[in-house]
Amino acid sequence: MTTTTPAMPKARKRRRKTRTPNVNSRPPIIASDLKANEIDLTPGKEHLVCPDCSTWVPVTGMLGTPKLVPHHTGRAGAVERRRCTAGSNRQVTIDVEVDAWRTTLIEAVPTTASRRATKVLPKPKVKPAPAASQITPAPLSAEQVRRAFRQHQQQCLACKGEVTGRDGQPLPCRDGERLAVTFLRLHRQEPKRRAVREFFARERRRFDRQYAAAAPAKRTSEWAAVLPKVKDADALRSQLPAGEVPTEARSVPLAPVDEKAFDQRQAELGRRYAARTAAA
Repeated sequence: MTTTTPAMPKARKRRRKTRTPNVNSRPPIIASDLKANEIDLTPGKEHLVCPDCSTWVPVTGMLGTPKLVPHHTGRAGAVERRRCTAGSNRQVTIDVEVDAWRTTLIEAVPTTASRRATKVLPKPKVKPAPAASQITPAPLSAEQVRRAFRQHQQQCLACKGEVTGRDGQPLPCRDGERLAVTFLRLHRQEPKRRAVREFFARERRRFDRQYAAAAPAKRTSEWAAVLPKVKDADALRSQLPAGEVPTEARSVPLAPVDEKAFDQRQAELGRRYAARTAAA
């Protein structure tokens, strides 16, 4: 905490703007020659951009002889801040009314906004639609058609008998008739469809059992087919050249380590193959 004693000198209040009687000998700056965004004529906050150093500088002496206050170069990227001798204390001729300047500045805002680039929004990545040959139509059931028919009857005025023709007779509803005919057809065909689905399920299970039972015999026959080549390769590998004997390597396994897991894997592959074949 700083304390002030009577013997300590008190600093005088400094002025807000630099005031000096010096006047630059260069021609005055004409306010009307500047752009609307390069000058600020707000009362009590008069500023403009110095034409020599492109720095916003306060304007003093608005009630008498307006001029730029002594300032330093404040441009971005400058090596060091130096005094702007060419623009300091330069007179300014205010030949623009405050209301006219404010109107020009407001009118320039929409023009500037229209020239500004809009924000680029990334396009969402949409998964391409499958081809017509890749689409698998879902089979309709009698229950689905019945629910659609009931919903249509609740919303259709023709099905309710509230729509009549010129002769006063109720008009038929083609959509309701089509849904009713479809429901009756699917209802008649439902037992046959169920029998077909059960038949294919039984055949798939039978194929899986046959494939699982034939897997060990197939594996044995495949090993027997490649056994001569394997023996020839082992014989060639056992022939060592003259010189130092290399380190003995591990033998090649001729049978799976876990035959039960291997059989289960072969049966699973068989079921997948059968499912793909039936789907194709």
